[in-house]
Amino acid sequence: MNKPARQFAIKEIINSVPIGSQDELRLELKRRGFRVTQATLSRDMAELGVSRLVADGKPRYEMGVNSEAQILRPIVGAEVLSVAANESMIVVRTLPGCANTVGEYIDVHNNPDIIGTVAGDNTLLVIPQSQRKTKKVIQFLTHKFIEGRR
Repeated sequence: MNKPARQFAIKEIINSVPIGSQDELRLELKRRGFRVTQATLSRDMAELGVSRLVADGKPRYEMGVNSEAQILRPIVGAEVLSVAANESMIVVRTLPGCANTVGEYIDVHNNPDIIGTVAGDNTLLVIPQSQRKTKKVIQFLTHKFIEGRR
């Protein structure tokens, strides 16, 4: 299996399974058909911006959002025109041709309250995890878009 496929698997594992050590990650990769050495795994994790944090007293890995989010941050705030929602969906209006960039900015934050985004040309659909999460997601988006204007 090639490097892009392996790195995609690493991202998928870290975003879906709590992983606390490189050995746990290596074993999970092995279950998926990827045999890697610790050195290769360390390089992949560094390239992907994986960071280790402690949550509830347990270490776990998390995909870093800083690099891509930092690049997109100043752009996004200027591109968003409005945010509107009903009980279950959120629509973000952007300047023409900008919905994809705004969607990527939201996606790199890996907010667990957001299932996903779908971008058109100037309209972005943000799908909350549940109706109960809609208000919380709107607050998250508003904060990120205002932060992007700074």
